[in-house]
Amino acid sequence: MAFSPTDSKIFSPLFSDETVSQVFSDEAYIAYLIQVEVALAKVQAELGIIPTHAAQVIAECGSSLPINFPELAAATEKAGVPITGLLAQYRTHIKKTDVEAATYLHWGATTQDILDTALVLQIRDSLKSIEEKLKEAIQNFATLADQHRTTVMAGRTHSQQALAMPFGLKVAGWIAPLLRHLERLKELKPRLLVVQFGGAVGTLSPLKEQGYATQQALANELSLSSLTMPWHTQRDGLVESANWLSLVTGSLGKMGQDIILMAQSEVGELRESADSTRGGSSTMPQKSNPVISEILIATARKNASLVATLHNAMIHEHERATHSWQLEWLSLPEMFSLTAAAVNKAHFLSRELVVNAEKMAENVAKSNGLMLAESINFALAEYIDKTDAKALITEAVHDVIAQDKHLIDSLKDKTSLEIDWDTLRDERQTFGSADVFIDNVLAHAHKVLS
Repeated sequence: MAFSPTDSKIFSPLFSDETVSQVFSDEAYIAYLIQVEVALAKVQAELGIIPTHAAQVIAECGSSLPINFPELAAATEKAGVPITGLLAQYRTHIKKTDVEAATYLHWGATTQDILDTALVLQIRDSLKSIEEKLKEAIQNFATLADQHRTTVMAGRTHSQQALAMPFGLKVAGWIAPLLRHLERLKELKPRLLVVQFGGAVGTLSPLKEQGYATQQALANELSLSSLTMPWHTQRDGLVESANWLSLVTGSLGKMGQDIILMAQSEVGELRESADSTRGGSSTMPQKSNPVISEILIATARKNASLVATLHNAMIHEHERATHSWQLEWLSLPEMFSLTAAAVNKAHFLSRELVVNAEKMAENVAKSNGLMLAESINFALAEYIDKTDAKALITEAVHDVIAQDKHLIDSLKDKTSLEIDWDTLRDERQTFGSADVFIDNVLAHAHKVLS
């Protein structure tokens, strides 16, 4: 197996996404680093800090720079960061065209300025891919929720049948937190997608009075925002992004857990797909394992552990940390990859999920009316004392369990009260405000997705 399942040729279809994997590939990473260096040279030339010709040569050589990855890896091992080795190759390449221009590369910047800003660019592109796929999945689930407003199923608490409810409400419950996550992302972006440019200790001393202007121009050139000051050791934005990733996979993991339980052979209310070849067993041909939902839970649990690492990585000493940076390198790319994979799996389920409405109704019917106990209790309370009503229902419940008798029939035998038993017998009368809640979620989805 590769260092991480997200890098594995075998396991990557389960735990990664092609677009996000490309964003965090070595080749793309170098391209982002060069993009920042070129943008810095361009804005510094516009501000008169370096010669215009030097900025042009830096840009031209950046687009044609041949990277020697073995040399870069060796240099990174010595320096602890890739910028030193990259700049050495970059300057050597520039000198072939203009020796003087090479001296203006990386002017006034420090390693972390380039690495952090490149990371922000990676995050921006990754989030764009994740957000687009998540929105598509939500839209598909919204259609499913609307289609199953009246599809009766057993609502379960503590894994036991509680009350009947519409399947559409369960789907709406999957959607609702995802919509809030999209709103959180919108709020987060201005704090996260920000340029990092502060020089050695955050003063931009080499650029003197033009330091702040350079920072602002660099942000504009890269279509990023800026914070009130350089954030070398202020990592809350990155940690907030990790929190968001874990929230998304956590909500999708809850959905996956529901699907697994509803897909159990004894329950049979859902299947991940109509494709019978998916989730097959090596020895039991009758099985169709819920492998997509399993991945949703696995990614959620893994991200929940990785997000703790990012919180630990917030502790930076003084103006540059000695180790916290590396924790981010080890965790953030994997979290983005896992989240993208989970969103892809959810998107698949949003299109392929098979709903067995007949089985849902059958499972409700098998309860012999026991899920009506609460609503009957309230109905009887209009005629007799509430304590007496509960005692009567409890006695009838025992009869249902012992005699395989419907709860309504047992109660009719025990009381002569004039009650509309036929209406009470319909489990759909316990739906309450479910339709309103579905409407609310769908309206919220329309607002967020528009």
